[in-house]
Amino acid sequence: MLVDFKQVIGQEHLKAHLQTSVTNGRVAHAQLFVGKVGTGLLPMAIAYASALLCRPHQKGSPEYLLTKERVRKLAHPDLNFVFPVNTNDKIKKHPVSDLFLEEWRDFVATNPYGSQFEWLSSLGIAKKQGNINVDEALEMVKKLSLKSYEGGYKIIIIWMADAMNTACSNKILKLVEEPPKNTVLLLLTEKEERLINTIRSRCQKLDFPLLSESQISTHLIDNQQVEAVKAQSASRLAQGDYNKAIQILDDHSDDSVFEKWFLIWVRNAFLAKGNKKAIQALLKWSEDLAGQGRETQKKFLSYCMEFFRQALLKNYGAEPLVFFTPHDDQFDLNKFAPFVHQNNIFEITEQLQDASYHIERNGNAKIIFADLSIKLTRLIHRKP
Repeated sequence: MLVDFKQVIGQEHLKAHLQTSVTNGRVAHAQLFVGKVGTGLLPMAIAYASALLCRPHQKGSPEYLLTKERVRKLAHPDLNFVFPVNTNDKIKKHPVSDLFLEEWRDFVATNPYGSQFEWLSSLGIAKKQGNINVDEALEMVKKLSLKSYEGGYKIIIIWMADAMNTACSNKILKLVEEPPKNTVLLLLTEKEERLINTIRSRCQKLDFPLLSESQISTHLIDNQQVEAVKAQSASRLAQGDYNKAIQILDDHSDDSVFEKWFLIWVRNAFLAKGNKKAIQALLKWSEDLAGQGRETQKKFLSYCMEFFRQALLKNYGAEPLVFFTPHDDQFDLNKFAPFVHQNNIFEITEQLQDASYHIERNGNAKIIFADLSIKLTRLIHRKP
């Protein structure tokens, strides 16, 4: 478990800033960590919490070491976690984070850079959408009303804070505006724009940049015992996201499945002009996608955006930035790339983002994917 800044990959200037804030005792009560989960939001938040909780103790003392150990086990009474959950076979109603703590500790111990989709999959609820609801907000209010166990800071790390629904966001607003003494709220998000403005405006924001190839490959070699050649290849393809590098090294990655769905989609979109059979195939494709879980649907739409981006880079000759290697031998990116250009990429991206937004808001997935497919048939044939 990562409990020290030195164990967090890269982000040296952010580490220095946070360490200075601890040393000087100038700690903002509400902070917003923004970036891809694979850039280290959660490991940094845990390391920061560890430094804050250890601050009253002399380094190396029994109290200091005990605090470190409690944080390492994610079992410190003054450190609480909030994360997206939903009902499953065990928890039938009113799901809150505390009911899933054992699974959370296992998940973070395995991969602190893991994604929300991977977290929900570990709970067996990948087909459901992860939420942070008003019951969770009530739990947070209750916890922060209690005295600190060690007399120092009380810390809550809200992982994937954009999963908070409106009721929850409004309920914790007072905690953000008027926090109890020595309270620290760390909100971690990949989608800052989905947080309500009244919360965003009251948080001190830290942007997490993408990691460098060398930082990712070095960590894979030194900490995961990955062969140098494989580590360097994965780090190039990962685009600054350590979790993506882990997925690339994992033979069970979703990308091959997503690629299959994507190619069926664009091939039928090409053929759909005046072709009734292709239109029917697109509607069947939409129906099949609608049967997947919402988290899978959102992850697939993100994959599509990246695929179109790679095609655009290929079309405009930015070869060093093109890392896509198809699993399908019949697909040629060189032939596909000319159809993605400055005259359609913005609208294609906008339509994919809109579809993801409506999926997030529990829209009818069959209608959303059918509408997206019909729009793609028009956009993909647009002249450069």
